[in-house]
Amino acid sequence: MVKKPDVTIIIPAYNEEESIVDVLTKLKDVSENYEILVIDDGSTDNTYKLATETGVKVIHHPYNKGYGASLKTGIRNAGSDVVLFIDADGQHQPADIKKLLQHIGDYDMVVGARSKESKISLLRKPGKMVLSIIANYLAGMKIPDLNSGFRALKKDVVFEFIHILPNSFSFSTTITLACITSGYNLKYVPIEAPKRVGKSKIKPFRDGFRFVLLIIRTVTLFNPLKVFLPMSVILFLLGFSYLCYELVLHLNVSDSAVLLIMSAILIFFFGILADQISNIRRL
Repeated sequence: MVKKPDVTIIIPAYNEEESIVDVLTKLKDVSENYEILVIDDGSTDNTYKLATETGVKVIHHPYNKGYGASLKTGIRNAGSDVVLFIDADGQHQPADIKKLLQHIGDYDMVVGARSKESKISLLRKPGKMVLSIIANYLAGMKIPDLNSGFRALKKDVVFEFIHILPNSFSFSTTITLACITSGYNLKYVPIEAPKRVGKSKIKPFRDGFRFVLLIIRTVTLFNPLKVFLPMSVILFLLGFSYLCYELVLHLNVSDSAVLLIMSAILIFFFGILADQISNIRRL
């Protein structure tokens, strides 16, 4: 009888021929009762061939579906109750795997939070900072590393949200916010990430706006008032201030002020309605 693996290590890979063999070799050296599963996401180079030659299990997508789609394929094919995501570009050190896994049990998801010494592109740092500020407010807590791809989590937790998790790089951000807003236990473990091998697939300017929209959309699913209440308050204050200005100086009630105040009231009640729908959906 085949023993069930303790952990399934899922490695999404797209055109990572420069690093995949080294990553898999290091993983095999540190693995115990681990299942290693590579998801080749329609690579056009030798990633699939090289990964297969190492002897690990490789699942091939016939075309490029995206980072999140690769993780979903790995989760659905995982033979264990705990899954661990690690990138194929050499940014994550297999020796850190035990740092994460030792906390699974008390925690539903454990994330490797990249330290300040980690090699992160200077071009991406400003966008990462802005995203973190927005996410911290909407999630109601400080998130040390919002989109780290190095994380261990219980498989049943992922399946609870798999229908809303995107097929893109936003998978990590979404599962983080979903777990936080749903009350799951999260832990962040400091790690140092070396410089990646090859070029990043993420484009800061192209993907930054998408990440902001994704954060707002995800939090709206679980805590709509975090989004709608500030909008309502801002519009009401603007409208009330303008109304007072017009009354004092011109003895006039401005249509613009009334419109702003009415918009604030409508957005507030729309937020209340969205909040009730969100609570009912989770019952």
